[in-house]
Amino acid sequence: MTMALAEADKVLADNFAPWVLELGLSVVETGERHAVLRLPWSERLARDGGGLSGQALMAAADTATVIAVASARGAYGPMTTVQQSTTFQRAVVGADVLVDARITKLGKRMAFADVTMTVEGADEVAAHASAVYALLG
Repeated sequence: MTMALAEADKVLADNFAPWVLELGLSVVETGERHAVLRLPWSERLARDGGGLSGQALMAAADTATVIAVASARGAYGPMTTVQQSTTFQRAVVGADVLVDARITKLGKRMAFADVTMTVEGADEVAAHASAVYALLG
């Protein structure tokens, strides 16, 4: 099962808090067990020193995981984050970030994901997250 981009964009628009939508995330790819979202660069998301804030990257990883789980299940259903661990490996300055969430295990009640965040056009990882979700419906 996969979810079309238009469906994934609708899940994004209909199921997230207004402040998450203000990040400007867009779905650029969905697949059987993954989703890729773009987090556009914004000065509003920068912290002291001009780097993209960790909070914005963590929210983008969390959001991408929801879209990846929905794509893997073929539709959105209620779920909640149980755990997310994020490591920051290099600063992001003045560039969009591609947030690639891959489902590593999808069960009936739990989903596990690996999320790689890379500056668009670069090979080096800027941040990495692992996430666990409880599937509620």
